[in-house]
Amino acid sequence: MSQLDFMEKLLDGVEVEWKALGEVGEFIRGNGLQKKDFIETGFPAIHYGQIYTKYGLSADETFTYVSDDLGKRLRKVERNDLLLATTSENDEDVVKPLAWLGSQAAISGDMMLFRHNQNVKYLAYYFQTDAFQAQKRKYITGAKVRRVSSGDLAKIIVPIPCPENPKKSLEIQAEIVHILDTFTELTTELTTELTTRKKQYNYYRDQLLSFEEGEVEWKSFGEVAKVQRGASPRPIAKYITEDENGVPWIKIGDTSAGSKYVNKTAQRITPDGAKKSRILKKGDFILSNSMSFGRPYILDINGAIHDGWASISDISEHLSSDYLYHFLSSTNVQNYWGSKINSGSVSNLNADLIKNLPIPIPLLAEQARIVAILDKFDALTSSITEGLPREIELRQQQYEYYRDLLLSFPESVKPKPDNKEAA
Repeated sequence: MSQLDFMEKLLDGVEVEWKALGEVGEFIRGNGLQKKDFIETGFPAIHYGQIYTKYGLSADETFTYVSDDLGKRLRKVERNDLLLATTSENDEDVVKPLAWLGSQAAISGDMMLFRHNQNVKYLAYYFQTDAFQAQKRKYITGAKVRRVSSGDLAKIIVPIPCPENPKKSLEIQAEIVHILDTFTELTTELTTELTTRKKQYNYYRDQLLSFEEGEVEWKSFGEVAKVQRGASPRPIAKYITEDENGVPWIKIGDTSAGSKYVNKTAQRITPDGAKKSRILKKGDFILSNSMSFGRPYILDINGAIHDGWASISDISEHLSSDYLYHFLSSTNVQNYWGSKINSGSVSNLNADLIKNLPIPIPLLAEQARIVAILDKFDALTSSITEGLPREIELRQQQYEYYRDLLLSFPESVKPKPDNKEAA
């Protein structure tokens, strides 16, 4: 069945109107909530960063809580609201949606909710489509932190089937959601198994990187490497260049959580801009010092970094880069960073904090043995060309194809241009 035939059968003759989000509902910004406000039990609460790290497309329970007194003062999400994380380190994640299916909960700043009368999962699915992403990209602003304002979000158009008959419209939206939910469930079992394997890998990694007192030499990071904060030339737009002789400009969007190396960048800056930033060479490390703090990457290129990164260079000859990568990725180190950040005394991974990290330094032969074992585990869980990750990737591609198919509509129904295009 062709896309047109399928959609015509689903719509059963009803019209689809493309409406600006500002016509469909209202945006309400969160306020005041910080991670340090979390307590064990109390009033349900959601921090914007958790939309990236804790939640999927939808949820009905929170992972965290605040005091009842604070909860009363904060803005609150209601059932069927769409939560949006409006700041991110990369263009892909900004405006990541969370369909809220639970009871009232408090929300933080750098997040807004969208209140409406549609099927919230229908909207959340549409926010993931290529069509929505193409509209969103026109309104992204910011250099280090990418964001989209509520005013610009209000201009983005979404397809509403049968808007003159809300009951029929919700029935069509529910059917689309049901089909997409089924595709999503197909990958859940595989993803769960992969998660189990990753937990096993993390367990063995942490065991291999645990040492008894006196078993190995320990040194502070600052003793075995040069640790510095990145730097940003201002204004950065002045130094961005398409010249192939420009210096690779390494941004958060050039990395991914499962990758070990940075081997290409989307942008370059001029040599003058590079001199005003932090220039690094192949083999150096970088650590994000803000939102996804502490995640290590090894440079496979020469490049320049901004002040959202910390750099690690001039690594001791007694320390293997691969061993250091696995150690920095370990649960103990990530928990160490988290304990410092969440203590309220610091807001990011500054150079002094990184320099003070204790590092165990076994003999190079032992480092090589540990690396050989962990690289094999890493390949089993992270490879995208074989095994479970490859199968999950194929399932995801299938889901994305049908998602965009179901949320596309006959070409005879033309969307209205938004304000920017009309101008």
